[in-house]
Amino acid sequence: MASVQRAPVHSTGSTTVADLLERILDKGVVIAGDIKISLVDIELLSIQIRLVVCSVDKAKEMGMDWWVNHPVFSAQKPREVVDQESTLSKLEQRLASIEQSLQALPASKAQVPQAEVSRPEPAAPPWAKPNPV
Repeated sequence: MASVQRAPVHSTGSTTVADLLERILDKGVVIAGDIKISLVDIELLSIQIRLVVCSVDKAKEMGMDWWVNHPVFSAQKPREVVDQESTLSKLEQRLASIEQSLQALPASKAQVPQAEVSRPEPAAPPWAKPNPV
């Protein structure tokens, strides 16, 4: 049998950045690294880097979907905001009822002389109080 020698085949086509990015997002890439700085066998600094680059669909396949329940990225309002809105609406209702009851009073009773109104002095913050020596 005679062997036939063939010339090596070189790729003449080039890959575009878009093709490369599509392949990376489709398959995913993991970059991991550790950096340790020591001086005389005493570890001063340790940095662990773990980076995953992939598409959202691929991340969900792998079970990485932390953004689904995160309040910043979800359409649901965080519980604190809901509680604040509830408190604000209650305060607005109380203020409206107070204003209505003040308007219902006769003009002579609604006006309180300034001498009768007492305003408490604001409390000093804890850091402003003198220390006993």
